[in-house]
Amino acid sequence: MIFRQLFDAQSSTYTYILADEATRDAIIIDPVHGQADRDQQLLAELGLNLKVIAETHVHADHVTGAGVLKTRLGGALAVSRHAHAPAADLRLADGDVLEAGSVRLMVRETPGHTNCSVTFVTEDRKMAFTGDTLLIRGCGRTDFQQGDAKTLFRSVHEKIFTLDDDAVIYPGHDYKGRTTSTVGEEKAHNPRLMLTRSLDEFVEIMENLGLPYPKLIDEAVPGNQKSGYVLVPGMDESAWTLMSRTASGIPEVSAEWLNAHSDTVHVVDVREPEEFVGPLAHVKGAQLVPLAGLEQEALAWSHDKPLVLVCRSGGRSGNGAMALERLGFKRVASMAGGMLRWNRLDLPRVA
Repeated sequence: MIFRQLFDAQSSTYTYILADEATRDAIIIDPVHGQADRDQQLLAELGLNLKVIAETHVHADHVTGAGVLKTRLGGALAVSRHAHAPAADLRLADGDVLEAGSVRLMVRETPGHTNCSVTFVTEDRKMAFTGDTLLIRGCGRTDFQQGDAKTLFRSVHEKIFTLDDDAVIYPGHDYKGRTTSTVGEEKAHNPRLMLTRSLDEFVEIMENLGLPYPKLIDEAVPGNQKSGYVLVPGMDESAWTLMSRTASGIPEVSAEWLNAHSDTVHVVDVREPEEFVGPLAHVKGAQLVPLAGLEQEALAWSHDKPLVLVCRSGGRSGNGAMALERLGFKRVASMAGGMLRWNRLDLPRVA
């Protein structure tokens, strides 16, 4: 199995990638919006196919990168059945299994930090991705998002501490430079949840933490309920559907979305003429306007009809979308992945 543990310094969040070495199919756990470029690059470098984007819970300290990665790479968004996340493809319940080739993650519902917290356990029960339910020598707070100290205590003892002592704990965060722990270590040394602690003692500890209101919760929770999709300002959500912005601010739609809506948007291909009729072909109905002449040509276009720009891989179209936004276009986006992704998906094209 291919395995990577990645870290976001701003939110002290861990993101995990697990993949089948043979099929190259992959699962990513708890991606961060600001690290989407990093995650996409690593997946590409390792030659991995993103199949599942899994969330341990609706986060309150960062916005997820799930929507951005799905827009660019595809994959099913997986989140607890108890989460308010309308864009999710998979609504997870206790006993469900996430698969990517031979990689199988068992879902254990572990509420308490939030009502929608889950832990992912590998099929051999040797790795547990606990989100904020169980941290290294700690646990997630229980004073917001339907959190409950008694529930968290039971979740840890019944769903995580029932694993073998050598099972490795991979937490959602760490603030002291630690990367992993084990079930046995946490049973013995977790000051809140060690086996010598009673339920009443734990509840008293959690009620007296005196933690400040989470700095990003008012931004993070609504953003994560939309799976990290960020609507372009001024757009009609019902007409323009879910869009995302990359970490560098480029508005994007997926190839799948454009294929389904190409008759309702103005499609502009910003490649050169020889590319337009070359091996990758082009989207039916697309207008050819090479990037160098885009801004001049756009002066004659209506701002009312949505614009989607297309190129080979998304670079030129991303630059073009940003340029048109500076000209005042509010309903403009780049097609993520360009004609390379369009061809990989075997979508209809014109030579």
